[in-house]
Amino acid sequence: MFEHLWIPITLIASCLQTARNATQASLTATLGPVGAAQVRFLYGLPFALIFLALQLAVSREALPPIGARTVFFALAGASAQILATVLMLAAMQMKSFAVTTATTKTEPVLVALFGVVVLGDRPSLAAWAAILVATAGVVIMSLRPSKSSAGLLDRGGAPAIALGVLSGGCFAIAAIGFRGAILAVPGGSFYLRATLVLVLGLGMQTLMLLVFLVAFSRPALFKSFAVWRVSLGAGFLGAFASQFWFLGFAITSAANVRTLALIEVLLAQLVQGRLFAQRGTRQDLIGMVLIVLGAGALILASS
Repeated sequence: MFEHLWIPITLIASCLQTARNATQASLTATLGPVGAAQVRFLYGLPFALIFLALQLAVSREALPPIGARTVFFALAGASAQILATVLMLAAMQMKSFAVTTATTKTEPVLVALFGVVVLGDRPSLAAWAAILVATAGVVIMSLRPSKSSAGLLDRGGAPAIALGVLSGGCFAIAAIGFRGAILAVPGGSFYLRATLVLVLGLGMQTLMLLVFLVAFSRPALFKSFAVWRVSLGAGFLGAFASQFWFLGFAITSAANVRTLALIEVLLAQLVQGRLFAQRGTRQDLIGMVLIVLGAGALILASS
């Protein structure tokens, strides 16, 4: 009944995440990469708790128990996502918003490989082909030299690309970790398991970053309170996006979700043109076409 529901869920998550990334990027100059990353988790946790409370009230389901396997996978996902977010925001300080988004989206191949090894998720040959085509589009957008800010070889390009690719690898580990945690929850509907793991993950992330910021960067923590309106918006968008990502992970493999999520690269192109006054190139267009073809092929392969 719900087997294809992951498609609209992933598209909604991509739109929300693009908005969240743009909001976080605007906070990086004030708070730094770690401080801006912390906003996503600290201000997102209350919304995740509200989502869980609403689901329990409406569904009348009992809260499933949380076992050691769930905690292990959630901790792996939470830690990897923190590092991925910090690396992504650091890259955005050096490179354009869209290119940074593109380089972090080199993750689907890694997600597919990790999924096979860790969770036993095995994409079909058609799905593998779709993943590779879409990822090739991202590589073309990211690595082709150009005269604009979207090229690799311009000022600040190589370090930003490296940070973006590392961020993508960490996001891949996070996706597998969170899907593993959702699958490890004994019982409950897919949406309750997804939201329970969302609360667990955000709780872990908030605690880890609060300890780090109190110990090493208290000014960034206090500044996030000063800009609480923007921080609250980033937290809401982050929690709402994660809610949809986790729903997708509960229904299908992380590789399917993260490959279709490459549509976010196209959304980032629109955002950078409207908000950051950064223009794309011919290479960007070629890459975008491949991403759309790969995403479309993945949907057909999953039908």
